[in-house]
Amino acid sequence: MPGRRLCREEREFIAGARREGLSLRAIGVELGRPHTTVSREIARNLDANGQYRPVVAQYRTRLRAKRPKPFKLERHRWLARRVERWLLRRWSPEQIAMQLRVDHPDDPRWWVSAEAIYRSIYVQGRGGLRAELHTYLKSRRAARKTDQSYRGLSDKVHFSLRPAEATDRAVPGHWEGDLLIGKNSKSQVGMLTERATRFTLLFALPTDRSAPTVRDGLCQVVARIPHHLRRSLTWDNGTEMAEHVAFTDATTMQVYFCDPASPWQRGTAENTIGLIRAYLPKSTDLSGYNQADLDDISEMLNERPRKTLGRRSPHDAYAEVLNGAMTT
Repeated sequence: MPGRRLCREEREFIAGARREGLSLRAIGVELGRPHTTVSREIARNLDANGQYRPVVAQYRTRLRAKRPKPFKLERHRWLARRVERWLLRRWSPEQIAMQLRVDHPDDPRWWVSAEAIYRSIYVQGRGGLRAELHTYLKSRRAARKTDQSYRGLSDKVHFSLRPAEATDRAVPGHWEGDLLIGKNSKSQVGMLTERATRFTLLFALPTDRSAPTVRDGLCQVVARIPHHLRRSLTWDNGTEMAEHVAFTDATTMQVYFCDPASPWQRGTAENTIGLIRAYLPKSTDLSGYNQADLDDISEMLNERPRKTLGRRSPHDAYAEVLNGAMTT
């Protein structure tokens, strides 16, 4: 018997069945669910364009299912003491979360996210860590700075829902993106880099970095990527991605959004931007570069051998993917 809630596979079936024109009753019969369940599922999970997207529906369901509960560090004092010792040694929450996974790879009781550590410090009275520990963080803030970049973004799909194959780089076709900002923040260039091969594409944004402009620029550059290599795109919470739903509809490329102030979740993009800055310094007026100029820079960057690729260049690694030679 199906469970009370629809699972992700059922939501993907609903989306596919709707594209094929099946009725709600026919979908319900196939799933072994009442047609009213299917109807309610679609009605409450339509996006801003009136489309039903299973990954958005799954994310919204997870948000609705959340209930207040004690923080993990509050429930497990032995874990909180370990975290406190590292904080006193000036370790960052990200470093602590990573080291706990390394030390206890097969014991989830020791696993805690960096976000949980931050919240345990800053949510007084129920966090599980001493409030004064904020003085040992790099920022030393007594209160957590809120992030305003969530505004203007609706129907976001969180980074945590990105396929595991993207995280371990097992399958090519998962990209990370960002904008490079020029002198006095008055010009910009877009960047995409593929996680498995580090192959990088730059695209011109000569007029502005508004959401429609970035959407159109992304659509044009993604059109150069084969369909089987358009698996996902990871971005930060900048409002330039407010048109992400329209971008996904046009390219079939799902966008996943990182946590605020978590650049490590887009580590490949951050490292690549550092390399690109050798060609496009921060003091440069980027409006003077057309697409041909940016293609030349991309080519120079992609031809450089990379230690992480076994001394191959991103160009060679990407060529192997296109030729079907790369399987991992």
